[in-house]
Amino acid sequence: MNIDKIFKAGLFLAGFITMLLIIASFISLLIESIPAIKAFGIRFLTSSTWDPVLEEFGFLPFFIGTLLTSIMALLISIPFSLAVSLFLSEYFKSGIISKILNYATDLLSGIPSVIYGFWGLFVLMPVVRYIEMKLGIIPYGVGILTASLILSIMIIPFSSSVAREVIRLVPSDIKEAAYSMGATHFEVIRKIILPYSKSGIFAGIMLAFGRALGETMAVTMVIGNANRIPKSLFEPGNTLASVIANEFAEASSDIHLSALIELGLLLFIVTLIINFAGSLVIKRFEIEK
Repeated sequence: MNIDKIFKAGLFLAGFITMLLIIASFISLLIESIPAIKAFGIRFLTSSTWDPVLEEFGFLPFFIGTLLTSIMALLISIPFSLAVSLFLSEYFKSGIISKILNYATDLLSGIPSVIYGFWGLFVLMPVVRYIEMKLGIIPYGVGILTASLILSIMIIPFSSSVAREVIRLVPSDIKEAAYSMGATHFEVIRKIILPYSKSGIFAGIMLAFGRALGETMAVTMVIGNANRIPKSLFEPGNTLASVIANEFAEASSDIHLSALIELGLLLFIVTLIINFAGSLVIKRFEIEK
């Protein structure tokens, strides 16, 4: 067997093992969730009650909390991610400023989430509490807004690094042709660079969204951990990942444990659906291009 065949077999094996791990994770979550599925059925998806004492469990408060924090974080982070990626790929491609910003952006992605959580507790929470007092709102400090702000900072490196690389891949002859026709730098960015690289930019945004959906520790520390549907962005709430982290070690009954695992299964499915939808949109962008 020549080296090419060995290399190809190795790649196939790596891909097969990856698929096997995903399927095994899904099956193990499904098996452990069966007691909760049998006990609550479809009611688990529509109920807003989560009461371990009465053994009543519902998925809805955590699903809404997860979507609210993730979507808000994404909306806050997109302008900053695009600005950073354009700045580094179009205005400061080299030099000391570029190196410092590149290093700082990469460093943000490597900071443990518990550090973000501490920063949120000691710096961001007092600021949010002060704003709430000025607005005449109950000053929780922690809540959906605080968690979204922390998440937005955490996901900026993921979307900006992908966007930065795809913007750098825009062929220079296309940009030079636009400049030769009298286009300004801003017009080249708006009409050439962003349309050409939109599929890659969107892929980075989806990667960041997936990161936001599954983030646990930092969100758990600043979201307030209230097992109810938040009525405003300033109220405490909970996400799928944070309720699992909070209660898994203290689950007092088998049905409580199974309900938490079912939350994990549903988070797994939600993440798969969003990634699949994102890949469909990326393919549509590529066809249009």
